Order: sequence, then C-alpha cells, then structure tokens
Amino acid sequence: MSALINLATLTEADRDTHFMREALKEARRAYDKDEVPVGAVLVLENKIIARGHNQVELLQDATAHAEMICLTSGASKLNNWRLTDATLYCTLEPCCMCAGALLASRVKRLVWGAKDIRLGANGSWIDVFAQKHPMHEIEIVSGILEAESAELLRCFFTEKRKKAKSDV
Repeated sequence: MSALINLATLTEADRDTHFMREALKEARRAYDKDEVPVGAVLVLENKIIARGHNQVELLQDATAHAEMICLTSGASKLNNWRLTDATLYCTLEPCCMCAGALLASRVKRLVWGAKDIRLGANGSWIDVFAQKHPMHEIEIVSGILEAESAELLRCFFTEKRKKAKSDV
C-alpha cells in the first residue's frame, strides 16, 4: 500500500495486512543475517513506533526475539513501559517469554502470522492467553499473512538442513 494512503480510513483487516507486511520486512532482515526469520513492528495511532527482528545468534542471547526487541524499543521511544494503546504485529506466534512480555507491557492488540508448534504460546503448543489475566487482556488476531510468514521460515530451515548435510 502506498504511503499516500490514509491508514485511518482503511478497515482494521486492511491495516493488519499492511502492518504485517512491515513485520515481514523485518523477518527478511533477520533471514539475511542468518537469524531465524521472525519480524515484528509496534504500532501506535497507525504509525510504526518500533521495529524488531530476531537477533539471537548475533547477540548470543536466547531472549533476543523480534517481539522483545520491538517492545523494548517502543517503550524507550515512548519513555513508558506501558504500551496500552499499541498493537504488536509479529510474523510468528509468540513464545511463552514473549507472551508474558506482551501482558506485562499491557499491549492492547497482538496480530501474528504463522503458528509455532514448537514454542507457540497462543494455542499451538500451549495457550498462555487462555487463562484470564488479573489486570490485562489482549485482543488477539492470528493467521494474518500466515502463508508468507510460514514460507519464509520453511525456506530458512530448508537451507539450514541442506548446508548441514553438505558440511558433513
């Protein structure tokens, strides 16, 4: 979608697709850096205020997930850890750690793409959000640009397996 389009006039579904495409750009940045291709953007008032992509290998830090980097950056930009009116778009279903960070940050909405059967905390492995939180509830939309998000992950891991075989 063109930058000339007024995002506020679009339907919520169209805005979700637009911002998920931006999260996919971040996932591709991770892919290009030989990181698991997961990307995220944090949106407030129809503007991206933070971006993140996986940096686990670069930082040698298992917590350097796209969501965590994005939430930290957004809180820093706002000078406030409470992200009460923000929406996080992520190309992959969040893990338990990221789900906890979303709740703690009080993000209003979560929009994610592909399922993560290995660590997904919104029903693919477990569902952290099924338990009513005593202070905060997150609106969740899943499956936005799921095929594109999943395909990027499939390509990445196929390449990794081929390289591992050729190194043997």
